[in-house]
Amino acid sequence: QVQLVESGGGLVPPGGSLRLSCAASGFTFSSYAMNWYRQAPGKERELVAGITSLGGSTNYADSVKGRFTISRDNAKNTVYLQMNSLKPEDTAVYYCNAARRLVTRPPSDYWGQGTQVTVSS
Repeated sequence: QVQLVESGGGLVPPGGSLRLSCAASGFTFSSYAMNWYRQAPGKERELVAGITSLGGSTNYADSVKGRFTISRDNAKNTVYLQMNSLKPEDTAVYYCNAARRLVTRPPSDYWGQGTQVTVSS
């Protein structure tokens, strides 16, 4: 069965850092783009960062650009989100998403259960 399992969340002070990990299994990891989304209380889920299937391209929300870095290790079936200079407004549940978009195939999406990140003094 498909699994995406996030880890690395926690409580950090403003200005601190965390590294989130998402371990994938049950599908061909290298065929999927990987994304991190987040959802804060009372807010819609938003795309934070994305990385293409082989790691050649990345994209970031404007609010995290320059502070967060997404990366992946296809040999380990794992995607990471390095978060630096954290702000209280980064507080949210962070979700790992696997997305396959092919011209000749239907889209495919998988989601993790989420990990809580709280930025507070």
